[in-house]
Amino acid sequence: MEELNRKTVEEFKQSTKLPVVVVLENIRSAYNVGSVFRTSDAFLLESIYLIGYTCVPPHKEIKKTALGAEDTVHWKHFPTASTAIESLRQEGFKIFAIEQAVNSKPLQSVDFTADEKIAVVLGNEVTGVEQATIELCNACIEIPQLGVKHSLNIATAAGVVLWEIVRDRIKAFQKS
Repeated sequence: MEELNRKTVEEFKQSTKLPVVVVLENIRSAYNVGSVFRTSDAFLLESIYLIGYTCVPPHKEIKKTALGAEDTVHWKHFPTASTAIESLRQEGFKIFAIEQAVNSKPLQSVDFTADEKIAVVLGNEVTGVEQATIELCNACIEIPQLGVKHSLNIATAAGVVLWEIVRDRIKAFQKS
């Protein structure tokens, strides 16, 4: 662990986080939730907001894929997406739904500036982000897909979007 320059749980909790929050709306699979915890830990994200019937820690399936990240990443549960989004707005976050929708922007065309506080909403594995939630967001982002299937697993989609958001921030963050 020393050679990999990994933080301890305590060091992680005390570290300055990237101002990025992942909002998981009605995710059915606790394994997917655990995977997003693990990605959020890897990128030192601020928090995960769990909405509706999305599983919350402690949960054995979250634990299996999170590999301990459920103990490092800060999380909150909200009964509805609207209450979570209102909280994020009050804290100055710009909120993006990750969904294939009318007027959605291709991920590669969105410029995320290093000083912006960003929240991304990922929705149910079958039905996606609810339309009422999309309407509360600043914009909708779509991951371009070129094959026959036009959907990604929620954990995969989270990884793709979060990398796009943090990749330029990592350089600046590591210098500070």
